[in-house]
Amino acid sequence: MCRSIKTLRPPVLAEEATEDEIRAAALQYVRKVSGFRAPAAHNREVFDDAVDAVAKATAELLASLEIRGGAGARRAS
Repeated sequence: MCRSIKTLRPPVLAEEATEDEIRAAALQYVRKVSGFRAPAAHNREVFDDAVDAVAKATAELLASLEIRGGAGARRAS
């Protein structure tokens, strides 16, 4: 796993993850998987589409997680 991607769910992250934090994690993931820090022009659209898809899936995951235990138990979103 890419070391630059941080955990985005409570209680590791005190507040809900922002859209920017989710997008940054998605970008790091796509960079790691593709092996490109920045894609060539002919791959830019597919690279950006992948970042969008991973960010969307991440936001949906965080919104659906049920965090149990402790006083701060809540649904992550």
